[in-house]
Amino acid sequence: MEAEYMKSIIKSRISWAIAILLAVVATVTAVLPFVFMVFNSFKGKFEMLTKGVFAPPEKWNFKNYQEVLSGGFVKYFGNSVFVLCLSLLLVLFIAACAAYPLARFKFRMNSFLYAVIVACMAIPIHITLIPVFQMTKRLQIYDTIWAMIGPNVAFALPISVFILTSFMMGIPKEIEESAEIDGCNKYRMFFIIILPLAKPGLSTLAIYNGVNMWNEFSFAYTLTQSPKNRTLPLAVWDFQGQYSMNTPMIMAVLTMTVLPMILLFIFAQDKLVKGMTAGAVKG
Repeated sequence: MEAEYMKSIIKSRISWAIAILLAVVATVTAVLPFVFMVFNSFKGKFEMLTKGVFAPPEKWNFKNYQEVLSGGFVKYFGNSVFVLCLSLLLVLFIAACAAYPLARFKFRMNSFLYAVIVACMAIPIHITLIPVFQMTKRLQIYDTIWAMIGPNVAFALPISVFILTSFMMGIPKEIEESAEIDGCNKYRMFFIIILPLAKPGLSTLAIYNGVNMWNEFSFAYTLTQSPKNRTLPLAVWDFQGQYSMNTPMIMAVLTMTVLPMILLFIFAQDKLVKGMTAGAVKG
């Protein structure tokens, strides 16, 4: 018995050691590119070639960031924030309004509509570029930031409805029954009861869709032309052409582009984990 107990302890310690080792490797793999990018963004134009790419900068040079900010980066950033906020609000509201009847009401077309929405998740973005381009030209919103909101919402809705429907199915029906006894109608029940209970799922979708919308390039490149109407991924594209021989300057642009999403994930990761697990248990 004592020998078996010692074997189980040894196996447990080995398992923990392997898990910790894998976690360290995964952390280094994820953090090292960001450290590389930040260090090189503070270097001079040729310091990266002479001192090594992973060496800390000899002198922390903030001129790269000053030049990027004075080169129109703030305008790109503002456009991205506007498109992201408006697109996310529309996606979350429409997805919640669609998921509630699919999860709670029984009607003839329920399963068919749900299947169609799930099937839309398989539509590739790139086959819609030409039709969307033609549509924006006809609506006379080409080369405006409004042109990017429609595609962002349309391609985020299927997976958002899919996740929210599964999440709302896990909300106990007894809560709604008690509200109905108190005289609460369906509209008040949705806004007062269901939406607050669905906050973990909405937070998960906000983070997931927010990252995708923040990094969206194809539609932004196709539907805009003027620098004043472009978003941050296109800022990276434009700055890469402008500073093709100045790698630290490009690293500064990349750092300022990815930093907001990294900070968002750091401060909202608990909501992301709760949202991914909250709908997994019924009742």
